[in-house]
Amino acid sequence: MDVVLRKLTEKDLETVRNWRNSDEVSKYMYTSEIITKEQQINWFERIKNDKGSIYWMIEYNGKSLGLVSVTNVDRVLNSCYWAFYLGDTSVRGVGIGGKVEYNVLKYVFEKLKLNKLRCEVFSFNEAVIRMHEKYGFRREAYYREHCLKNGKYMDVVGLAMLKSEWFNLKNIIYDKVYKRN
Repeated sequence: MDVVLRKLTEKDLETVRNWRNSDEVSKYMYTSEIITKEQQINWFERIKNDKGSIYWMIEYNGKSLGLVSVTNVDRVLNSCYWAFYLGDTSVRGVGIGGKVEYNVLKYVFEKLKLNKLRCEVFSFNEAVIRMHEKYGFRREAYYREHCLKNGKYMDVVGLAMLKSEWFNLKNIIYDKVYKRN
């Protein structure tokens, strides 16, 4: 069975809020404050009709594992950002992230037909930086003291992939994701 990206619904909000409030997820996010039920509902109301973003639940074998988003879709710059996390930490490191990445790349470059997909990752999150680079992302920026988190400024690595790179690499990426042993 394959990873499925299913559009986020109101029924998913409490699951997503619990994941987002966990230390295992929040340590990789720009903010760590505990999100209340009311804040989660207000966030969903803001994003559900936002034409510049889409949020999906990550599912595998019928089980919800995490959240993925494509945001800041900009038709002038012909680019967007993406991010994801696995709230079910038991599946980290088994290839789910690569499958999510492949599906998002395909969506952004083949359905949205954008030219550039970008992401930002804390510099200490070397495993995720390596994963993005493994699938063809390139470092484009190093943002020093980019985010104030828990009273400390954190550095962030900016990565991106271009549509031309996707079309040159998509078969290789597919093989890495789906034919790995």
